Amino acid sequence: MILVAIMAELMEEYTVLLARVLEHMFHEAPFPRRIRLRLLRSLHFASSNPPLQTAA
Repeated sequence: MILVAIMAELMEEYTVLLARVLEHMFHEAPFPRRIRLRLLRSLHFASSNPPLQTAA
């Protein structure tokens, strides 16, 4: 049971790190703004920043 808890913690940290790397990569990516915002919004589960809002 302890091993499962340790693995869960490691996976959570890995997921957060991976999301930050992807967020940085997509933020600087040469995609159209609309696609970039959609990609960044999909990473909100691990981001410390609130989801991006677009002007309507």
